[in-house]
Formats: sequence, structure tokens, C-alpha cells
Amino acid sequence: MARTRFSLATCNLYNLNLPGLKMYRDADGWDAPAFARKVQWLAEAIRRVDAHVWGFQELWHRDALEQVFAAAALPETYRLLVPDDHQGQGILCAGAVRADLLEGDPEWIDAFPQRFILESSGDDAQTGEIAVRIRRFSRPVLHFRIRPRAASEPISIYVAHLKSKRPTEIYREGWYRADTDYFKRHSEGLGAALATIRRTAEAAALRMILVDRLKDTDSPVILMGDLNDGTGSNTINILTGQPNYLASPLSLGDGDTDLYNLGQLRALRSLRDVYYTHVHQGSHESLDHILVSQEIYDQSRKRVWAFVGLELMNDHLSHDDHKESGTSDHGIVRAEVEYRPA
Repeated sequence: MARTRFSLATCNLYNLNLPGLKMYRDADGWDAPAFARKVQWLAEAIRRVDAHVWGFQELWHRDALEQVFAAAALPETYRLLVPDDHQGQGILCAGAVRADLLEGDPEWIDAFPQRFILESSGDDAQTGEIAVRIRRFSRPVLHFRIRPRAASEPISIYVAHLKSKRPTEIYREGWYRADTDYFKRHSEGLGAALATIRRTAEAAALRMILVDRLKDTDSPVILMGDLNDGTGSNTINILTGQPNYLASPLSLGDGDTDLYNLGQLRALRSLRDVYYTHVHQGSHESLDHILVSQEIYDQSRKRVWAFVGLELMNDHLSHDDHKESGTSDHGIVRAEVEYRPA
């Protein structure tokens, strides 16, 4: 096999579970008509986007995703990357890959690296101590490999879903209940801070995994998913290493452990860029990303694959009726790359 191009897409499934099964504190979950609408919309979207490689977030049940691909008339074309025993007990990241592309078996990474440490006594006498004791991802990270060309290095793909920006609920905590009247007025700020700390810790842990995969190698890596933060956020900067984007064709940019955001590469090619994958209270945000290593960066001397283009499917975000319409509350991001060694 020697593909010259392949495409990949990331899609938040918006809590895809079989009807009648509990989700979060909703004991009834989706009813049958709502589930049918979700299956129909997702199946149509998958057919329309037509990506070779899919990364999914918010999957509760393997059978639900199987029904989507059956409705899209694509069950034999793709291999679904979902554990056999994933049957509504929680949320994880999943995938779908054209059968001729996949190499080896997928894995789900639940725990942070064993040597993950996030604590400090402070940079100076005015800075207090800090220690974060989080040891695992809120949503297991999916890792798998594809080999578009037999003679080239396989590409490692990670699908992630980091902690959302929604404030953590603290009303069940003992310290909150001990002084509810006081802490109630601060619940939003404290909850948002806790969510940010958790998402930042997850980004740092994932960054360690990525650096260990990338350091001193020429193996291509792609990270995609709902990372729940904007392009210039500290979370994304942790994941990417903040590489230097070189617009000049005479420049050569290499970053051994850096990741390049295809959304930013798209913006560099546009006279005007409008990129958003989520709308919250009227604010248009870019939460869903595809990040690539230097082997897929146009200006790198170690380029093997080149970025062709990026498309968004986000018209459905104009209406906040996702439960009624069966749509996702996130846009779908699709990117295409081609074999073009430097």
C-alpha cells in the first residue's frame, strides 16, 4: 500500500449512549426518538466528511457507535476502535480507521506517567508551595498507529478529551458543607479554578507522554480531540511546546518535540480566518484541535507528510437545540495531508 493522501477528523459525539441508560445524574438517559436522531445526524456527518481516520470523544457505549456506522452503510469499511466491554459504564475516546491503514492494536491510557510530578516549593521567597495530586485522566486517551505507506514510518495518533471549562461542582465537599453560606457565593470561581487545574495537569501528563514518544525520533505524531481550550491558551501551549511558525518559504522550522496546530497553519494561508468549534453563551471558541509533529509540518527539514487543508463542519452550532435535533454541540474538524518529503 502506498497512499499519497489521507484525511483525519475529530468529532465530539455529545454523550453517545444507548437509549434508556444512565448518564451522569440523568437516570433515564436518551429516549428512543432522541437516540435515533443522534444516530441519523452522526451517520450523515460521517458520510459527508469522509475521513480515513476518525477520533471521537464522549462515547458511552460500543453498540451505539456500531449503530452509527451501520446507519452510514460503512460498517465493513472501518475498524472501530472501542473496547469490547465498553457498555455504558463511563466515557472514553474512540476511533474509526479504514481497515487497510491500521497497524497493531489500539490502547487506552488511563493513568498519568509513573514519574509525573506537579509540585514546587516556589520560585522565590514570595511564592508559596504548590502540589497537585491528580494521577489519571478524566477520560482515557486513545493511542493507535496507522501506516499509510508501507515504506514509511507508522504515524502515532492520540485522541484526547481534556477536562472541560465547566466549573467543578463542589457542593458535596465536606469543607463546602461545613460553611455553605460562605462558600456558596464563591462556588463558581473555586469550581472554575479546580477545573482549570485538572485540565492543566492532564495537559502536562499528556505532554510527558508525547515528548517521550517524540524525543530524538523521526516518528510522526498526531494529537487530536476536544482539548477544551483555545488556540492561545496555556493548556494548548503546554501540549504544543509553543513552536515558532515560520511563514517564509526560505525558513526552516524544526522542533523535535513540538506540535503544530493545523488551525494556525490554516490561518496563515487565509486572508481572513474564522475558526470555531463550540459556542457558549454567544462566545465562539476553538476547543477542538488537530496538532501534528515536525514530520507533518510544511517548513520542517524533516517533513514527510505535508498539510493540504483543513475544513470545519460547524453550521449546526448556529442553533442551540442539540438534544432536539440530534446534532453535536461541537464542530467537526477535518484535515488532509499528503506524502511530500522535504
